[in-house]
Amino acid sequence: MTGSEVPPSFRLAYVPGVTPTKWVRIWNERLPGIPLALVAVSAAEAPGLLRDGGADAGFVRLPVDRTDLSAIPLYTETTVVVVPKDHLVAAVDEVSAEDLAGEIVLHPLDDTLDWETLPGRPANARPDTTADAVELVAAGVGLLVVPQSLARLHHRRDLTYRPVLDAPESRVALSWPEDETTDLVEDFIGIVRGRTVNSSRGRPTPPQPKRERADTGGAARRKQAAGQSSGTSAGNSPRKPAGKNPRSGSGGPKGGAQGGPKGGSKGGRRGKPGRRS
Repeated sequence: MTGSEVPPSFRLAYVPGVTPTKWVRIWNERLPGIPLALVAVSAAEAPGLLRDGGADAGFVRLPVDRTDLSAIPLYTETTVVVVPKDHLVAAVDEVSAEDLAGEIVLHPLDDTLDWETLPGRPANARPDTTADAVELVAAGVGLLVVPQSLARLHHRRDLTYRPVLDAPESRVALSWPEDETTDLVEDFIGIVRGRTVNSSRGRPTPPQPKRERADTGGAARRKQAAGQSSGTSAGNSPRKPAGKNPRSGSGGPKGGAQGGPKGGSKGGRRGKPGRRS
């Protein structure tokens, strides 16, 4: 490697609420020689970071301008309302936007939900961030409606959350500059989509050398020759099949080892050998 060459690496941006741990682990297992760097970015700044080359790809919240950015939607999040644990909402399993009509609902400047009409009553001022809004909820100033992952990210022991049935939802997508769909981007797309290492849509693998075919003709001739030699004797005379001895009955020859008459052959007697005279 010369001094002007830069070793390959991959920069992955992610917005608050997204946990890329699983995909990073798979990347490190499959491409251990290419380091992956994580870049935390706000939801509003993520598209600009990708356009400016600050990251090769990133997890963003839709919508994004797709004139120059590609995006693969991954999942849709449940929308929840964050409330103090002693609030009346905490006593139910879920609520509607109408149920929040009498409540002050905070609307931070970094809100990721696309509201047509905000639920509840507006606060005197908008908090700068979701984290600031969570602190105000804990102080009893109002409630906060956010994607569930953000409620988990800013979890506090004195707060809880419940699903809001008719609120807009937030969708998370993998995005990258359309003109920069590199091999490494394709590798990461494959990981996110659950492709295996040998998937045909992943990075192509080098062709494997073909195995030479065995000499099947020679093996067949050797097998045939071995069969012929085992089926005949040295004098080329086939062995006659075994049959009954016409002189003997089914019980064997008379005087044999089994069922013989008294006084059979000496070889069948047991005892001490006789003394020579």
